[in-house]
Amino acid sequence: MILKKIWYNYVKLFLRISLNFYAKEIKVFGKENVPKKGAILFAVNHPNALLDPLFVTTFNNRENHFLVRADVFKRPLVKKALASLNLMPIYRIRDGRKQLSNNEEVFKKCFNILARKETLIIFPQGGHSRDRNIKSLSKGFTRIVYGALEKNSNLKITVIPVGVTYQNSSSYPSKVCVQFGAPIDAKTIYINNEKAKAVNVLKEQVSNQLKQLTVHIPNDENYHETLKKLNAANVDFTEVNTINEMIRNQKFPEPKKKKINYLKPVYYLILLNSILPYFIWKKFSKNISEIEFIDTMQYGINVVTFPLFYILQSILLSFLYGWQFATYYFILSVFIVYVYTKLAPVNTESNIK
Repeated sequence: MILKKIWYNYVKLFLRISLNFYAKEIKVFGKENVPKKGAILFAVNHPNALLDPLFVTTFNNRENHFLVRADVFKRPLVKKALASLNLMPIYRIRDGRKQLSNNEEVFKKCFNILARKETLIIFPQGGHSRDRNIKSLSKGFTRIVYGALEKNSNLKITVIPVGVTYQNSSSYPSKVCVQFGAPIDAKTIYINNEKAKAVNVLKEQVSNQLKQLTVHIPNDENYHETLKKLNAANVDFTEVNTINEMIRNQKFPEPKKKKINYLKPVYYLILLNSILPYFIWKKFSKNISEIEFIDTMQYGINVVTFPLFYILQSILLSFLYGWQFATYYFILSVFIVYVYTKLAPVNTESNIK
C-alpha cells in the first residue's frame, strides 16, 4: 500500500510537470471547494478523452479513483499500469451486452471507495464530445452515489461538478481551464426526496453547475452560428464566465485575425531535434479513429518518447564530446520545448463542427 501511494504521488508529480509542457496556460479555480477529507464524487464534463481526468486529478490535492471506458484496458500491460493509478473500466452498450454485467462489480468497487471516504471521478454525460455544450446526463453516477448511501446510512458524500475547457483541443500548445464547482450534499437530497426524484434533483444540480463551469452553447438551431462567431472573434474560451455571458446576451466581438506564430522557426527546430518521436507520433496518429483521442495519444506518446530520445542523444553526445556538452544539450532541448509551449500563440479552432 505504501509503495502504491509513493508510485501514485510520483506519477502525479510527473503529470503536473509534463502537462505544463502540453499547455501554454493552465487555469485552476475553485480548489477551495474540495474538502480535505470525506467521500467525494467529481462529476466532470468530457471534451478531451483521458486528458480530462489527468487535469482534474493532478490539480487537486486528493488521491483520486476514476472510471474510464473499458476498451482502453484491452492490453494486459496497459491494464496493470492503469490499475496501479486507480483507474477502473466502465462498460458501455457498445462493448457488448454481455460485458455490461461486469459493471456490477465495478459499482461495488465504487461503493467501497466512497465508504472509505475517498474520491471518485465520473463523467456523467456518458461519453466524450468536443461540442461546446453540456449534454443530458446519464443516471449512472447517481446510481453510484445513492447505492453507496443505501449501503451506509452514516456516509456523507459530496458531489463536486468540474468543468474542463480547452482553448483549442488537438492543437499544440493549448490553454486549459479547470473549475471546481460548489459542493452538493448528496445525502440531504437523498433523504428529502423519493429515489426517482432524488435522481433528477442531483442530475439537475450537477448539469446546471456544469453549464456555468465550462463554455455552454445551447444545442439548438443557433449552435453552429454562435460557435462560428466566437471562433471568428478568436475569443479566449478559457475565460469561461466572459464567454458564457456573450452567449447569453448574443453579443460577440468583431471578427479578429488569428495571431501569427512568429516562433514557427523554433517549432521546426524542435521537430528537427525530435525527428524520431515525431515519426513515431505520425505512425500512431493514422490509427486514431476518434478526434477526442488525438490529444491523449499525442500527449501519451510525446511524454515518453521526447525525454527518452533526448536522453539517448545526450548519451551519444557524451561519448563524442563529453558529459558537460551532453548535459548542456539535454537542458537546452527541454528548455526550448518549454519556452515554445509558453510563448507560442493559441488561436480558436477553425475547423470544429
